[in-house]
Amino acid sequence: MNGTIASPFTIPYPTAVQTSLDSLASFACYDPSGRFVAAGRSDGSAIIWDLDTKAPVRYLEGHVKGVTSVECVDAQLQMSYWSRHSRYVLTSSKDWNVIIWDLASEYDPPRREAVIRFDVAVLSASFHPRNSKIVLVLLSSGEAYIVDLRKEQRGRIELCEVQDESDDEGQMSRTGRTAMTVARFDPSGKHVFVGTSSGSILVFNTRTKTMVARHKISGAGIIKGLDFTKSGRRLATNSSDRILRHFNLPTYAPPNPDGEYIEQELEPMYRLSDPINRVAWHAMTYSPDGDWLAGGAGDNAHHKIYIWDLANEGQFATTLDGGREPLLHVHWHPSKPAIASTTNQGNILIWHCPREERWGAFAGGFEEVDENVEYEEREDEFDIEDENESALRKMKEEDEEIDVEDIVEDDATGAAEHLRLNGDIDEDVLWAMEEPDDDSTDWKLKVLIDDEPDVM
Repeated sequence: MNGTIASPFTIPYPTAVQTSLDSLASFACYDPSGRFVAAGRSDGSAIIWDLDTKAPVRYLEGHVKGVTSVECVDAQLQMSYWSRHSRYVLTSSKDWNVIIWDLASEYDPPRREAVIRFDVAVLSASFHPRNSKIVLVLLSSGEAYIVDLRKEQRGRIELCEVQDESDDEGQMSRTGRTAMTVARFDPSGKHVFVGTSSGSILVFNTRTKTMVARHKISGAGIIKGLDFTKSGRRLATNSSDRILRHFNLPTYAPPNPDGEYIEQELEPMYRLSDPINRVAWHAMTYSPDGDWLAGGAGDNAHHKIYIWDLANEGQFATTLDGGREPLLHVHWHPSKPAIASTTNQGNILIWHCPREERWGAFAGGFEEVDENVEYEEREDEFDIEDENESALRKMKEEDEEIDVEDIVEDDATGAAEHLRLNGDIDEDVLWAMEEPDDDSTDWKLKVLIDDEPDVM
């Protein structure tokens, strides 16, 4: 699988390792801003790294067994770790607990916002995209729950597949149902997608917890991973047949009062694999624009990431080689051509796209020179702007119309009121916005510095 690398000024994916973080980690996940990385460790703790300083800024120590949330390496799942503005972090573990941490705490470790306990080991957990008080949990027993921590909606409800007489009994768990192997909110939060051991994808309405669709994936085997593009219109699956599949999703109607649901086989747009080595995949991740898909290879001798160009008929682009420490997990930066991958030795590799400086492109008329030249200053080059002209320009700027009609998505209460007043009522969105959390856009993580010297 040989790919052609284009000019570094046009490459939209990373090509080289920028730095390595020694974390003893089994997975790593960027926060929504892309400045921080959360690393889960096998000893039950998690670390928050600041990528600007390459230093840990928070230690989350609350579990007695290995952390499995964000990405469950043992089950090879992918889950959301951070709340939408990075204030809250969710960790789950084989010690049966799910812990929500509030990073707004003034001390380290941060305060526990909530602890959710189950009777079996937790494989993965994730926040609702619009409200961190709603949590999706997958258990090692093959069951998925939506846990609602809001006062008016408090409770935990299991997501149950509708059973047909034609269901294959050989794929049923001991409880008589197909085992659920991976669970994800879609980016809108309106639906929960669940992969099963029988090679099907179940779609549930988050508000009503009812099944609205069941998609059979022909030849897939066990569904091990799911990932969405930011728009939520495209889905990638990782399955036991060692093929990554890329789908365009249909539009799902609101829940039917009679309990009817869509029974449809999904046909992938692209099937992506390594036809030579036939490697399995530990994880996969979309680029921010959804035009590229990276797959972390389950190679026992090398650390390899395969990248495909989905905008060009799924053509293979390149392979990133991270050395001889096998890969466990991979996650794409939310806005840049950068990837965080984790090795089996616990190191987090931060990949980037190195760029050479092109001084001639900085400004019109700017020229790059090999030798120093004498510069002649123009007579008016550094003149101060006339006060009258400055005042006139400011008055014109003040007269410009300001758009006050567009709602701010992050202000949940204002957005919900806007929808009600304008008649654009989406019950699923309004339900999620009821009793919003405190994860606001203006919140910033305070970097705590140990042994800070006293200021005289």
